[in-house]
Amino acid sequence: MSKAAIRPLVSVYNDKGESTSSNVKMPAVFSAPIRPDIVSFVHDQMMKNSRHPYAVSKYAGHQTSAESWGTGRAVARIPRVRGGGTHRSGQGAFGNMCRGGRMFAPTKVWRRWHRKINVNQKRYAMCSAVAASGITSLVQSKGHQIQEVPEIPLVITDKVQEYKKTKDAVTLLRRLKAWNDIEKVYKSKRFRAGKGKMRNRRRIMRKGPVLIYEKDNGIVRAFRNIPGITTLNVKHLNLRKVAPGGHVGRFCIWTESAFRRLDGIYGTWTTPSKEKVDYNLPMPKMSNSDLTRILKSQEVQSVLRSPLVRLNRYKLKKNPLKNFRVMVKLNPYAAAMKRSAILSQKIQKINKERMLAKRKVVEGTVGFRKRPVKLRATKKDGKIIRKAKTVKQIRKRSTKPSKKTDSKAAKKTDSKPVKKAATAPVKKAETKPAKSVAAK
Repeated sequence: MSKAAIRPLVSVYNDKGESTSSNVKMPAVFSAPIRPDIVSFVHDQMMKNSRHPYAVSKYAGHQTSAESWGTGRAVARIPRVRGGGTHRSGQGAFGNMCRGGRMFAPTKVWRRWHRKINVNQKRYAMCSAVAASGITSLVQSKGHQIQEVPEIPLVITDKVQEYKKTKDAVTLLRRLKAWNDIEKVYKSKRFRAGKGKMRNRRRIMRKGPVLIYEKDNGIVRAFRNIPGITTLNVKHLNLRKVAPGGHVGRFCIWTESAFRRLDGIYGTWTTPSKEKVDYNLPMPKMSNSDLTRILKSQEVQSVLRSPLVRLNRYKLKKNPLKNFRVMVKLNPYAAAMKRSAILSQKIQKINKERMLAKRKVVEGTVGFRKRPVKLRATKKDGKIIRKAKTVKQIRKRSTKPSKKTDSKAAKKTDSKPVKKAATAPVKKAETKPAKSVAAK
C-alpha cells in the first residue's frame, strides 16, 4: 500500500462497539509492498510441507509366476500365467496394460515431498498479507461482508482477551457489525464435490474473520466454536491462515496490544526488527504506486511536451468491379459503355411496354377466345387510350351478334379450307407418275 494513501492513526473500539478516545499509530507493515506472486508461491510451498508420503506395495502386480510364450504362437509377447485348469492360466501378467498387473512407474515413498522455503521470502509474503488485510477493497473482493464494519483494520480493546464464553464473543461480533461475515459462513456450509466425501472431508464452508491476539486469557475458548473464525497469536502468524488459498485480503480483527506489537516484530524501514535478527521491512520500488495519479499530476504534465499526432494513411486497394470511379481510372471507355447500356435498357423497356399494350388490344377483340383483359392505359400514352375506347365499343357490339353475320362467317370458314385441300395435292399426285411412264 502506498504511503500517500495510508492513514497515520487507527481508532480503538471497546466491547460495546463504540470508538474510544485512544488511538493507535498505524504500523509500518501496513504500508509494505503487496506482492501476490510471492504470497502465492510461498503458500504453495508451505502446503507441500504438510503432505503425507504414499506409495503402492513393492510387490503389487508381481505376485505370480509368469513367463512369456515367446514368438511363433501368434500371441503377444507379454508374460503369461503358468499352469492350467483355471481361467487365470494363460492370462497376461506383470504389465501395466494387463488385468492384475502393476501400475506404470510404481510410486515410492522416497519422493521429494517437502520444500525448503527461504526465510526472507516467507517474511516478505507475511508482510504482504498483513498489508493487504488493511485495504478495504481487497478484503471485500475476497468475499467478506464488511459493509457495516466501522473501520479497516479493526482494532478492539484488550478486555476481549479475557472472554471465556461464546455468547460474549457473539455479542461482541454483533456490536462490531462483523456478524454478517459469520452468517455468510453459516449459509455456505455444503457437501464437498468429489471423492473427498469418502475421506472424512464431507462438508466445506467459507472462511470468516481471523482474530489476532497477544495473550490468551480465555479468548481462544470463547471464539473457537464460532464457525469460520480463526484465532492466531501475533507472535506466530501463519500465512495459510492470514492468506488462505494464497489469496491476500482476509478480514482481520486485532486486539490493541497485538496491533501495537507489529512494529517490534517486523520493524520499519529505519529501525530493524526487535524479534527477528537483522530484518527490515522490504522497501517498495515506488513510494506511491498509483501511476495514473503520478502521470496526470501537474508536476509531470508541466515538463512533458504535447504528444505528436501522426496520421498514418494507408492505401486502400479498391475493387474496380464494385467501385465505378476506380474502373473509370483503369478504363475511361467504361463510362460510355455504361451510358449506352442504360440507354439500351430504357429503349428495351419502352418497346416491351408498347408490345404489351398492343397484345392487350388484340386480346380484347371479338374472335379472341380468352377471357377479356381490363386495359389500364397511362395518361402519357394517348394512342393507347384511344385504342382502348374502340375496344370497348367492339365488345358492346359483340355481345348481341346478328344471324346474318354468323351465317356469313360460317360460309367463309367452310369454303376457304376446302379449296386449298382440293387443288394442291391432287395435281402433284397426277403429274409425277405420268413422267415416269413416258420415260420407261
